[in-house]
Amino acid sequence: MNSTNKALGLTVAGILAAGISVGANAVPEQPTEWEKCAGIAKAGANDCGALDGSHGCAGQAKSDNLPYEWIYVPAGTCEKITGGVVKAVKPAKS
Repeated sequence: MNSTNKALGLTVAGILAAGISVGANAVPEQPTEWEKCAGIAKAGANDCGALDGSHGCAGQAKSDNLPYEWIYVPAGTCEKITGGVVKAVKPAKS
């Protein structure tokens, strides 16, 4: 192998190694648990039925941040959000 081919091979290997290391840090790990977080859902963006039983479907929140409307967030996230209250925790699907 001549020096040009070696240099090209090392350059390609370096680019691939850099891409792999950057890609590994670009996306956080998948959550192992989810929290049902009430009080932070936007109007029309709740995940399922209201905690007070006023409706039984996703996307029916009438206004933002109602205390009985909720969305799933990764475990440990809800209490970090202003107004968020943890109502239940469930394991993530594997």
